[in-house]
Amino acid sequence: MASIRARSGKLFFDFTYQGIRCREQTLLIDNRQNRAKLNSILTTIEAEIRLNRFVFKNYFPSSSKCAAFWDYDLKVEQYISENTAPLTTHILSNIPKFGEFADEWLAENKIQWKKSHYKNVVMIVENYLLPVFGQVRLDEITRAQIIKFRAAIASPKRSNVKDKLSNDWINHVMTPLRGILNESAMRYEFPTPFINIKPLKIDKTPIEPFSLIEVQRFLANVRADFRDYYIVRFFTAMRTAEIDGLKWQFVNFERKEILIQETLVDGNVETPKTSASYRCIQLSQPVVDALKRQYSITGNNAYVFCNANGNPLEHRNVTKRIWYPALNEVNLKRRRPYQTRHTCATLWLAAGENPEWIAKQMGHSTTKMLFEVYSRYVPNATRQDGSAFDLLIKQTDFIAIEELCDE
Repeated sequence: MASIRARSGKLFFDFTYQGIRCREQTLLIDNRQNRAKLNSILTTIEAEIRLNRFVFKNYFPSSSKCAAFWDYDLKVEQYISENTAPLTTHILSNIPKFGEFADEWLAENKIQWKKSHYKNVVMIVENYLLPVFGQVRLDEITRAQIIKFRAAIASPKRSNVKDKLSNDWINHVMTPLRGILNESAMRYEFPTPFINIKPLKIDKTPIEPFSLIEVQRFLANVRADFRDYYIVRFFTAMRTAEIDGLKWQFVNFERKEILIQETLVDGNVETPKTSASYRCIQLSQPVVDALKRQYSITGNNAYVFCNANGNPLEHRNVTKRIWYPALNEVNLKRRRPYQTRHTCATLWLAAGENPEWIAKQMGHSTTKMLFEVYSRYVPNATRQDGSAFDLLIKQTDFIAIEELCDE
C-alpha cells in the first residue's frame, strides 16, 4: 500500500508502479504539515495510476527510475493528449471558490455564535476577505498570498493615520480567514495554506482608572438623572453590556446582590461574555441606595436603566451626551466609560479586598488577569510602596545579620 514514510528525518514516497517498488526521497522534513502535503500528492498519484494517466517523470524528474518508466510515460502522454484533460483538472474541479465556501461556512457556524459575533464576522468577510479572495479557488490560495494580504491591510495606501488598523483588529480579520481555509482544507483534502502564521503581537492597552476623589468629583457634577447609573458602574465593575442588559428580576435587595445572567449587545439580548461572567455581584451600601432610588423611577419596567418608553439605554448615546460632558465639566481626562470597571477593581485592591473575591466579582475565572492588569496601581492607591515590610521589620525583635555572623 502506498504511504509517506521518513528516512533520516526526511520524507519520501513509497508506492508500487508497474510492479516496481518506488521509494522517492524528498527534501521535506518530517512534520505534520509536510506529511499532509505529500499525502495529498500521493492521493493524486494513486488516482492517476488507476486511470492510466500517471507520468512518472512529471513527478520525479531526477529519479534513477525515470529510464525504467520511459516507454510507459510516452504511452500515457500520448493517451492524455488524444483524450481528455489531465486528471488533476477533474480531481480539483469540485473545490469551490473562496466566496462560495465562505457563505457555506458562515451558515454552518451561525448557530454556535452570538448575534453580535456573527455580525462582526460577516462584516470582516464582506469588507476584507471577499474583495481579495472571493473569486479564487480555495486550493489555489497560498501562504505567501495570505501574508501579503495581512501586510496590505496593516499598511493601507492612504496616508490618513486613522485608516491604519491596530494589530488587534488585524488578528480579528485573520481569524475567519484561518477558519475558512482550515475547514475547506479538511473537507476537500488539500493542505491548508494557513501554516505557521502567528497572530501579531498586541501591545497592552493602558488603563486609566479614576482615583476615589475623581470619582466623587464626577458624581457630584454629572447630570442628576444619571448619577445613580454611574454609581452602579463605578462600584460594581459591571461591563457595559452587563449594565445595559440589567433587569430588575436579577436585582435582589434582601441579599444585596445582582445576578449577571444576560447582556445587551447592539440591542440584542445575549449570554454573558464567558462562563465565569455568569456571577453574583455583592453590593456595597452606596450601590444598594442608588438602586433603590432607581427602582422608584423605573421599577415598573423590565430594565433597571431605561428611557421613558422602558427601552434600555443606548450606551453610545449616553457616552456622547452624558459621560464626556461630565468629564469636561470637572476638567478630568477624557477616557472611555469602560474605565469605571478598571476603577472599581483598583479601589477594591486598594481597600485590601481578597483578590479571589475581586476576580469573582469581575467575572474572571482566576486572579491572573487581576494581578497582571491592576496590581501596579495598588502602591499608588495605598501609599505603601514596600513600607509595609519595613514596618514589619521594625515591629519584630530582629537580630542583625552582622550579629548572627559574629556568632
